Amino acid sequence: MLWEYLAIFVVLLLLAYRWATANYSFFKDRGIDHHKPYPFVGSMWKMILRQKSMFDLIVELYNQSNSKVYGIFESRTPLLMIRDPELLKQITIKDFEHFVNHRNLFGVDNDDPHDMTNLFGSSLFSMRDARWKDMRSTLSPAFTGSKMRQMFQLMNVVANEAVQCLTRDQDQKDGFELDMKDYSTRFTNDVIASTAFGLQVNSFKDRQNTFYMSGKKMTDFNAWANFKFFLFTSFKKLFIFLKLSLFDVKSTNYFVRLVLDAMKYRQEHKIVRPDMINMLMEASGMIQTDKSVTIRDWSDRDIVAQCFVFFFAGFETSAVLMCFTAHELMENEDVQKRLYEEVEQVNKDLNGGELTYEALMGMKYMDQVVSEVLRKWPAAIAVDRECNKDITYVVDGMNVEIKKGDIVWLPTCGFHRDPKYFENPEKFDPERFSEENKDKIQPFTYYPFGLGPRNCIGSRFVLLEAKAVMYYLLRDYRIAPSKKSTIPLVLSSSGFQLKPKNGFWLKLVPRN
Repeated sequence: MLWEYLAIFVVLLLLAYRWATANYSFFKDRGIDHHKPYPFVGSMWKMILRQKSMFDLIVELYNQSNSKVYGIFESRTPLLMIRDPELLKQITIKDFEHFVNHRNLFGVDNDDPHDMTNLFGSSLFSMRDARWKDMRSTLSPAFTGSKMRQMFQLMNVVANEAVQCLTRDQDQKDGFELDMKDYSTRFTNDVIASTAFGLQVNSFKDRQNTFYMSGKKMTDFNAWANFKFFLFTSFKKLFIFLKLSLFDVKSTNYFVRLVLDAMKYRQEHKIVRPDMINMLMEASGMIQTDKSVTIRDWSDRDIVAQCFVFFFAGFETSAVLMCFTAHELMENEDVQKRLYEEVEQVNKDLNGGELTYEALMGMKYMDQVVSEVLRKWPAAIAVDRECNKDITYVVDGMNVEIKKGDIVWLPTCGFHRDPKYFENPEKFDPERFSEENKDKIQPFTYYPFGLGPRNCIGSRFVLLEAKAVMYYLLRDYRIAPSKKSTIPLVLSSSGFQLKPKNGFWLKLVPRN
């Protein structure tokens, strides 16, 4: 009996091995240079075993080859890593119609418009082909320069209040420790609450408010959340069979109810607000508008999903940019000193009054600093595209065929850390983006917000938030290392999130 069980076990193990390695000849058959994969984990074993962060692993894989196209595996899935700027240009611009979509990771499997279990699958990020183009054109007006000018007024109020709360809460003249990640997420939370959901929230005063705590639960990728994501992407049928949810169910339901109740209330009371919900309601014909609008046939899920992903992306991406900016200023005192001089000059020009949109946009060194942070620490460490029409490129005299359904990977952090494009890439040097030097950067080697028509729609929003926060922080405080600071910065190897091992701790020393 024991031998029979052992035989069954061996057979099952062999079948599992065969299934896991079925695609591992993908690149060899096409004559493409590639990383030798390991069964079940592909090229990502160092991240799965928590030996390296996702960021460091991508840079390592990028540097393992000199080929313009290099093959890697995400579990069983082959990915064509593109390592050449000209090829990036072809894929994201010239041949965009062949690479319109992201891969269908979060695809919605049913047509029930009231099913809110997979909001990511109905979001702008996951939408495909004509649906994506339609939603993109609808949402784009929310992120124009004129809209950013309006949104900045709100950001300014929140940024000012955030610094004032620090002053009220801390009275130590020699400085105090601050968890920059907690501080940044509270700020991004309050800004998004108003600009997307029409809510007035102060997470610095009401530290346990439902909106903030729900968002924190959804964006906290602990070990269980990482495992669920791995299961979702690699064994989707098993994930569905087990009735698991990618995000915290209670928090997701809270956001769904929030948007649906807001739409109902506005429709009944004819309330108009210059925010994302209002724009989506106009486009779907739920409220009257003077504008010439093509009415879309959208479900509740489509509308809720856009607000959901705007919160999800804005909550984390903006906060990470602020955190790394503060950390680099802490480590590079000369850069911090020069940036403070610019802040001080703007403050004098404003006679100590509120920061204006025009004044912030005119801060050239601030822009250099933030641009360099995005080079060294891009939040989107890689971007993908799915081929929807066969195409062939001639690469180093060899035909490289990319077929329908193949996935191409654009390794942002690999390019940003390549000494061929950025001399001494580990060094934090805002001068790379000075008026004299920025035109020397080779096109399609710097893309913190993606490339082509499918780039990040909210990049202006993210930049405004980060710059506003840093202006007020530097105006009132000097950023110094604390006992908990990670210096030099070593990334945490647990999970997908970009963060130091010990978190973003720093010390703020009052200037007056």
